[in-house]
Amino acid sequence: MATHASTQPDWDVTGKEVIERLRDLLRLDTRNPPGNETRAAEYLRDVLQKEGIDCTIVGPAPDRGTLIARLKGDGSEAPLLLMSHTDVVAVEPDKWAHDPFGGEIADGYLYGRGALDMKNMVAMELMSMLLLKRHNVPLKRDVIFMAAADEEAGGHHGAQWVVENYPELIQAEYALNEGGGYGLEINGQRYYTVQAAEKGSSRFRLSASGTPGHGSIPHDDNAILKLSALLLKLQGANTPVHFTDTVRGYIRGIAQAQPPNIAEQFLAVLADEATADVAVERLPVEDTFKKELRSMLRNSVTPTMLHSGSQINVIPSVAYAQLDARTLPHWTPEQFLQELQAIFGTDADIEFLDPSIPLEADLDSPLFQIIKDVLKEHDPEATVIPVLLTGGTDAKHVSRLGTKIYGFSPERYISGSEAWGGIHGHNERIHIDSLQWGARVLYETVTQFVSQ
Repeated sequence: MATHASTQPDWDVTGKEVIERLRDLLRLDTRNPPGNETRAAEYLRDVLQKEGIDCTIVGPAPDRGTLIARLKGDGSEAPLLLMSHTDVVAVEPDKWAHDPFGGEIADGYLYGRGALDMKNMVAMELMSMLLLKRHNVPLKRDVIFMAAADEEAGGHHGAQWVVENYPELIQAEYALNEGGGYGLEINGQRYYTVQAAEKGSSRFRLSASGTPGHGSIPHDDNAILKLSALLLKLQGANTPVHFTDTVRGYIRGIAQAQPPNIAEQFLAVLADEATADVAVERLPVEDTFKKELRSMLRNSVTPTMLHSGSQINVIPSVAYAQLDARTLPHWTPEQFLQELQAIFGTDADIEFLDPSIPLEADLDSPLFQIIKDVLKEHDPEATVIPVLLTGGTDAKHVSRLGTKIYGFSPERYISGSEAWGGIHGHNERIHIDSLQWGARVLYETVTQFVSQ
């Protein structure tokens, strides 16, 4: 469906503007901790208010501001929420080729902490709001823009705080978020992902108790040794495979665009949950792809932290590990506990730490279809596939309001091993062409959805 002529911006001019908006945002140091996201919120407020768009800044502290703006529709359809976050992770400046807060452009790339995670999406969503206003697009839905604080540290001072204190500001039927939209290539075929599902967090503490004593007199009832024995049960162990609608769509979508012999190999993964791992191992893809796919197929468990003892000559009475566990859509912590007990034993001391709900959105929704249509217009040879995010985003908070959330931060596919700068890595960067392309794709997606 073509966008109405009156809503079409001058993309040469708009492309230059989105670059400058992102450069401005990258120059604001919003490392979390401590955050200081109000710096970005005030910048966004000034830009939006200058063009007559209502907005407000809310948050639990003066320096932890979340910006929320709204364009009013005629109310015939429920709102659309554009989600993003303005905080970024830490940097080691001495390991960067360019100032991580300089917004520098070199060799076609814009460098800076947050260039991909996710001030690029902040800038693109900001441009969508400005263009909708400038071109007087008739809206059937309100369009809400939330640039949240604190996502990198769990969202407790950002999206979660807004959900618990000002839910009416962001209540929406649908939302667009990070987690998808990127291009990839498999066996020479291009794909674009749309995140339709996200694992929940079921992190837990695994504890072992023993008899304390002097370090010079060893004994077998040692809490550290008992904990080590429990953790060793994870070596070579796998939780069972469980197919979800999103992963079925992901694998079938990949297979659809492949030649018959390779398509058959991908579809073999879905033939039986009991043989899925063997089928994944046989796929003609890189090991990194296989690792990610294996995680998409199951509830995952990874030990990440160990704690025990107060001094070197004292045998501690307790030792515990913290494990990063992620659960598939439709799984509860109580159900997941049964899988953990199958590994560690029913007597294992397991305590969940602030679990969050996994998510899965409809693959046949009007918004998902529009995303596919717009991407097809801009890259006709590519295939759009749903994807399950193995990590987490602010969607875990906003979904509590009943919002159907898709991860779609469009990035143009650019071939080559150096095409993308690493998220959370040194020299994080985005290709200028990708940013400009993404801003257009996002705007056209939003416009078609909210003006129908």
